[in-house]
Amino acid sequence: MNYMKCIILAGGYAKRLWPLTKYIPKPLLDINGKPIIDIILDKIMATKNIDEIIVSTNTKFEAPFREWIKEQSSDGKKMMLVIEPTLEEACKFGTIAGIEYIINKVGVDDDLLVIAGDNLFDFELKDFIKFYKEKKAPIVAVFDVKDVCKAQLYGIVSIDKNHRVIDFLEKPEEPPSTLASTACYIFPKKTLHMFSEYMKEGGRKDSPGFFIAWLSKKTPMYAYTFRGHWFDIGDFESLLKARELMKVKQENDIRVKAAVRGKSF
Repeated sequence: MNYMKCIILAGGYAKRLWPLTKYIPKPLLDINGKPIIDIILDKIMATKNIDEIIVSTNTKFEAPFREWIKEQSSDGKKMMLVIEPTLEEACKFGTIAGIEYIINKVGVDDDLLVIAGDNLFDFELKDFIKFYKEKKAPIVAVFDVKDVCKAQLYGIVSIDKNHRVIDFLEKPEEPPSTLASTACYIFPKKTLHMFSEYMKEGGRKDSPGFFIAWLSKKTPMYAYTFRGHWFDIGDFESLLKARELMKVKQENDIRVKAAVRGKSF
């Protein structure tokens, strides 16, 4: 089996969620009894293809993440923290510079799954990885927001009939589609050097959409479209919606399990 590494990005300062995130990192915020990052971790643990999980955070939030990682059952997967030496928003590396930093510091030399630590989604990562194996190229998960006005708030992807990314626009005034890029990607080992190449060309350190737009012009890139629900938890409204949805899903799961038990007798 060809294993891949997984990076969970958790290096932001989440000022839009202050005072909640003044001392607690956003990925450790509670969603009905479970931290956001635990929900993501459950999906990672359900895959057989990932052998190492790298959680990237900053010096300010190093302590709570070290406590969190002590409590995790690795299930045979190696887990580690990479700490960006920053203490405030103005000094943070930015998403793309942060990924480049991890690749170089850890010496990542495998295919790489990247997930934002505040990104909640319905699809199973094993299906995402299967799509990647079919395409053998960089892929991004996209969600149809089905509303042009909403599309103006996201990085928007245009694809052809083979799901290849043909254009990418960051928060366009006139969206060419309603397919929003989510913070979930897979990059083949052979493309990892392109993070450094992009940075050397003066690419933006943050806003991963600009990197995706650049990358899709350099090499074939594909979009994995999923349905259900997706939350990019960036403010109190999205946090509350995620909590409401997870509560409903938990209640439905309890009803289904009760019905199955009833049928077994």
